[in-house]
Amino acid sequence: MLTTAVSSAAVSTAAASTAAGAISMTTNVGIPQYGVLAVIGLIAFLSAKEILSACSKWNPSISCLLDLSILPLLVSFAAIVVYKVVEIV
Repeated sequence: MLTTAVSSAAVSTAAASTAAGAISMTTNVGIPQYGVLAVIGLIAFLSAKEILSACSKWNPSISCLLDLSILPLLVSFAAIVVYKVVEIV
């Protein structure tokens, strides 16, 4: 999906040394490796919510704050799981 052309100086240098004449670089389409960080963040926020809910200072604003942090990470986790399942199939 993402195709990047090498600069003209690199192409001319490569063209001089190879018979191809033009070089293109492609990258694979998929979830970046940083998905692991999203999963770690999701685990951290879920455990913080569980631990803080037992605290005496628990209030609805803390719950709302954690929910707003957890929801996007949960969506990205679901996307990662779906991508990995489709990749296997």
